[in-house]
Amino acid sequence: QVQLVESGGGLVQAGGSLRLSCAASGSIFSITAMGWHRQAPGKQRELVAAITSGGSTNYADSVKGRFTISKDNAKNTVYLQMNSLKPEDTAVYYCNARDVPYNYWGQGTQVTVSS
Repeated sequence: QVQLVESGGGLVQAGGSLRLSCAASGSIFSITAMGWHRQAPGKQRELVAAITSGGSTNYADSVKGRFTISKDNAKNTVYLQMNSLKPEDTAVYYCNARDVPYNYWGQGTQVTVSS
């Protein structure tokens, strides 16, 4: 079992920045990748960014150049630095950890970007 705890969401004006954190605990040794997904009202959950245990990253086209995912192995924490935020980035952001065949999810943190 893996437990994920997110923090760092909030309300920000368009053009502003936020940093989300996701702390992992439990059976973390077998995690192969971690990522951030988001879900806006009335929309499906979508991948925002992911990072593998080897450090490879991938991003949704809508956030490339604005968001950066990183990790601190010593702290078992993954971060999502979000810059140049837009109102369309408003959503609940969920941390995800993959331990094939299992997927673990955090409780979600709200990000609201005002115009």
